[in-house]
Amino acid sequence: MKNFLQRTLTGILFVAVIVAAICLHPLLFAGVFSIVVGFLIHEFYAISKYDGLIWQRWLGIASGMYLFFSSCLFAGNLVGKEIYMPYILLMVVLSVSVLYMRKSNPVNQWGQICFAQLYFAGFLSLLAFIPYMHYSLPVLNPHIQSPDYNPLPVLMIFIFIWLNDSGAYLIGTWKGKHRLFVRISPLKSWEGFFGGLVVVVITSSIFSYYNTDMKWYYWLVFGVITVISATFGDLIESLLKRTYGVKDSGSILPGHGGVLDRFDSAILAAPCIFIFFKLINGDF
Repeated sequence: MKNFLQRTLTGILFVAVIVAAICLHPLLFAGVFSIVVGFLIHEFYAISKYDGLIWQRWLGIASGMYLFFSSCLFAGNLVGKEIYMPYILLMVVLSVSVLYMRKSNPVNQWGQICFAQLYFAGFLSLLAFIPYMHYSLPVLNPHIQSPDYNPLPVLMIFIFIWLNDSGAYLIGTWKGKHRLFVRISPLKSWEGFFGGLVVVVITSSIFSYYNTDMKWYYWLVFGVITVISATFGDLIESLLKRTYGVKDSGSILPGHGGVLDRFDSAILAAPCIFIFFKLINGDF
C-alpha cells in the first residue's frame, strides 16, 4: 500500500511538472527539458559504467543540456544558427580528449559519449522545434508571450504516450499471451501493444472531432506514429538495461525508477513526430 501511494504521488507530481513546463511558458519548457536531458545522460553514464575522466562526464552532460536549450532559442527565432557553434566545439573537445585516456579501450568511452549526445540530447532536442512548427492546430495558451509557441502538439505526444502505457499495461496483464519481443522485454505482449494502440486511436479520434483545425486522419496518424515510436523507444531502453544488467535507470523518481524510465518513449517519439509534422507541412 505504501509503494502504491508513493508511486501514485510521484506520478501525479511528475505529470504536473511536465504539463506545466510544456504549457506555461516556452522558457520554462526549455529549462525543465534541458534538465531532463542532463539527467538522461547522467543516468546513461551510470548504468553503462562510464569510467572516463570526471570532467568528460560533466562536460557531456552540460553539452546535452546546452543543445536542447539552444535548440529552443533557435526554434523560437530568438538566436541565429551560430548558437550551435559552441556545441560543435564541445564535441570536438570531447572527441580529442579520448586520445588522452589511459584506458585499455578508450574507443568504448568515445562511443558512449557519442551515443549519449546523439540518442538522448540529439533526438530529444528535436522536441524543441515541434511547438514552433506552423500547422493548423488550436492555440492552447493564447497568453503565452511568444505568439509562435504552441504547446499542444508536444503535450499530445506525452498524453498519447501515457495513454498508450496505461492501455498496454491493462490489456497486457489481462489478456497478454503472445510475447512482443521476448528477447528484450519478456513481459510485453502483442495484446498489450494493440490495447494501447486502440486507446490512443480512440483518443485521437475524439480530439479530431473537437479540434478540426487539423484533418482527422492526421490526428490518427499522429497517434499511431507516437505509439509505434514510443514502443520502440521503450524496447531500446530495455535493451540498454538488459545489456548493463540493471533493473531501473535510477531512483530519483520513487516508485518509477529514473528519469530515463519515464522518458524512454519520448526520446524516440520526438524525431518521428518532428518528421511527421515536417511532411504534412510540406517543409521537406
